[in-house]
Amino acid sequence: MTGRVFIVDDDEAIRDALAWLLQSRGVAADVFPSAEAFLAAWTPCFAGCLLLDIRMEGMSGLDLFDRLGELGCRLPVIFLTGHGDVPMAVSTLKKGALDFVEKPFNDNDLVDRVIDALEWDARQRAQDAGAASLAARMAVLTTRERQVMDLVLAGRLNKVIADALGITMRTVEVHRAHVFEKMGVKTAVELARLLAGSQG
Repeated sequence: MTGRVFIVDDDEAIRDALAWLLQSRGVAADVFPSAEAFLAAWTPCFAGCLLLDIRMEGMSGLDLFDRLGELGCRLPVIFLTGHGDVPMAVSTLKKGALDFVEKPFNDNDLVDRVIDALEWDARQRAQDAGAASLAARMAVLTTRERQVMDLVLAGRLNKVIADALGITMRTVEVHRAHVFEKMGVKTAVELARLLAGSQG
């Protein structure tokens, strides 16, 4: 499984127990004794999910969550909460946290939620990579190729495209071939599907 679980809790016994639990299910985990320690280590390339205690000495889990949001961190966050923290945890869901788990928690339920979060993060990263790849391919099209592409996608025949753009059919065919090559497709249908998928 790709991605790691980043455990942030100021209770050493809980950190160790969580790391052991996750590793027993084949899930890689890193532990941090404080929000400050995680913040110092965090980089945008961290992939996986964050298992975050709400109440800690120094910077709280909530403060860390807000700070990471300001930094553009998109790691899914699962909060670990005591009973009295549930209203607080619910408010974090409205701010974008993925889930919260009440202590004491069921080991299997917690690991299942963590695995869901890892899969969610992997899907998001794959979508982002796909969108970036498509944008890069679109960026190398010339203005004329974009015009031809738009008319191809509108279902226009080469002759109609040639008339519309004031160019020869042979030139349309050349531009069309370049569009397909640059976009990595073989047919207009594949091209339409590629672009429709990017908007889904």
